[in-house]
Amino acid sequence: MSKRSSGKILDIVLAFRPKTLTAALVPIVVGTSLLKMLNLPVHWWISELALAASFFIQIGTNLVNDASDFKKGADTDSRIGPRRITQAGVLTYGQVMGLATLCFLGAIACGVPLVMQGGWPIFWIGLFSVLCGYAYTAGPFPLAYKGLGDLFVVLFFGLIAVAGLIYLQTLEWRIEALILGLQVGLHCAVLIAVNNLRDIEGDTLVHKKTLPVRFGKSFGRIEIAVLCFTPFLFLPYWLHNGGSAFCLLPLGSIPLAVKLVKGVFATEPSPEYNRFLGQAAGLHLVFALLLAVGFTL
Repeated sequence: MSKRSSGKILDIVLAFRPKTLTAALVPIVVGTSLLKMLNLPVHWWISELALAASFFIQIGTNLVNDASDFKKGADTDSRIGPRRITQAGVLTYGQVMGLATLCFLGAIACGVPLVMQGGWPIFWIGLFSVLCGYAYTAGPFPLAYKGLGDLFVVLFFGLIAVAGLIYLQTLEWRIEALILGLQVGLHCAVLIAVNNLRDIEGDTLVHKKTLPVRFGKSFGRIEIAVLCFTPFLFLPYWLHNGGSAFCLLPLGSIPLAVKLVKGVFATEPSPEYNRFLGQAAGLHLVFALLLAVGFTL
């Protein structure tokens, strides 16, 4: 394989945004651990297929975002975020959208056995997830361009991901899954909030009405702080609903949240926010892993 070809493959893999794929991993890990805490059986094939479907949907969404932002003029040579393959000319708009379609088809293929297990509720959840993954930045009502991206993340990579997994495993809707899904979703939304604050100037030029564009930088910073710290407030819930003191282990990740929030408040939107994006992914992952450990001890 030539150096040019290997470089192109690397660019495509990076377009999947591997540093942010914790958004798909975390709900499955902590959801499965919650079952252990509740002394409920775990069907591993369900968790594995749900994880694969989540990865496919997130990667497909990222690719649609890559292509659509370029087409709408949001990604230009002055972009301060990570390189995008459509804007850089690595692949054409059509090729990126085709790759995204393959990812969504992969999610559907993983979802067929899950629908057979969970019935119509899982069918509608899966269909809605795929459609919204496409509509995040594409279609006649792009969610991210209407300031709904943050809500989309909390809903699909938090509440729906966790509650859907628990339903598949137990065929019951449980309040514990919603609490856990909210914790997971809020921390996941920190990534999109940091991303939106970083890109406020470019998004303003192309009329991408993210929350920082609508309400300003101060709002964007306060949003990040609220999203970072709110999940910690739910930790006592687990002590009163079947958990042990080990469920407080995620308190150990508070320094990560403090460091991220201090950095965002002290720094103007710039390429430095790419580092904050990595910190947000780290907070999301470490909090969830500590909580999963707490559930299983």
